[in-house]
Amino acid sequence: MIKRTSFMLVLLLLAAMPLTAVQGQDEPLRVAVVMPSTADDLAWSQALVDSLAAVQEALGGEDALVVDISENLWQVPDAIEAIGDYAAQGYDIVFAHGTQYGGPLFDLAPDYPDVSFAWGTASDTGEDQGLTNIFPYEARAEQGGYINGVIAALLTQTGVVGIVGPVPAGDALLYIDGFRVGVMEANSDMGLEVEVPVIYTGSFGDTAGAAEAARTLIAAGADILTGSAQQVPGVIEAIEEAGGLYMATQVDQAEGWPDTVLIAQVFDWNDVILDMIAQRQAGVTGGIAYELSLENGGMKMVLNEELAATLPVPEMLAALAGGLDIDPEAEGAMVEILQALLEAGTAEVVEGRIDVLERVEELQAEEAEEATPTPAS
Repeated sequence: MIKRTSFMLVLLLLAAMPLTAVQGQDEPLRVAVVMPSTADDLAWSQALVDSLAAVQEALGGEDALVVDISENLWQVPDAIEAIGDYAAQGYDIVFAHGTQYGGPLFDLAPDYPDVSFAWGTASDTGEDQGLTNIFPYEARAEQGGYINGVIAALLTQTGVVGIVGPVPAGDALLYIDGFRVGVMEANSDMGLEVEVPVIYTGSFGDTAGAAEAARTLIAAGADILTGSAQQVPGVIEAIEEAGGLYMATQVDQAEGWPDTVLIAQVFDWNDVILDMIAQRQAGVTGGIAYELSLENGGMKMVLNEELAATLPVPEMLAALAGGLDIDPEAEGAMVEILQALLEAGTAEVVEGRIDVLERVEELQAEEAEEATPTPAS
């Protein structure tokens, strides 16, 4: 079941009932987060922490909602120990903020039936295993990946846009393959021949390894890079040194790199968190799978307009500008063109004219078939 409600609606519902612990005690709701990186990682973890801070403020601060965080728990056994400690202390909701935590989490959850365990990136509520206290959550990251890929293919001056991935799993894999599909379809539709090489570091947080991978892609001709997970600062630094552009996901890193990060797909978990709280208040401890998407407003595409305004309009975009009723020679034309492309791409997804996930799954199936060894005759 995919659940989505509006931020303001859930606030109104919560305002109609006192925010107390599920047991009915006059005390704040307690939420804990166990994450593989830091709360300010400019990626996966920070997106959730920023939303928790916004929800806490909206509900009235620490008197209504207590949030505790355990950081840098890359090792699954350490993370599960921390999750168990929070559950034993009676926290109402414990976020297991990493795909890799799932198996051991499902072993732990039955011991604490009154605690809700939120787990992402995931869609499995544990219902088949008899669990009733898992709230999985995920992002349809392939959607913004597709849009970023199309635009990157139209912008590149070298014909190479590169991807530095962490581990091929979760929203990182969805984003990367969505980006690849976007480049491939721009090639097909526009008669381009843009290459899109991918390097996986094998780690979510290897910033140095990500920087090395980025430099390898730059040496191969890439003038635009993208990536995912906590390692992306290394990628951004490398492409900034080379004078190229970066396309972001999860959070908008343009604040840290205003001259390099052009477009960001931004995650907003506010509504998901609020609905989990409302479900707890209604006596529901799990069994609902949440997702962010462009359709439900949980993700949005953000353009760095100041950077865009400094960029020349490449020939391919100049040719498209006429169809967008934009003068490519006018001041600020690049901002208008990119905003129009973002709006058009978002509309394609939201209005159902393109199913990016279906196209990603087709690509993955084709590559899996190609990788399957042919039996000897």
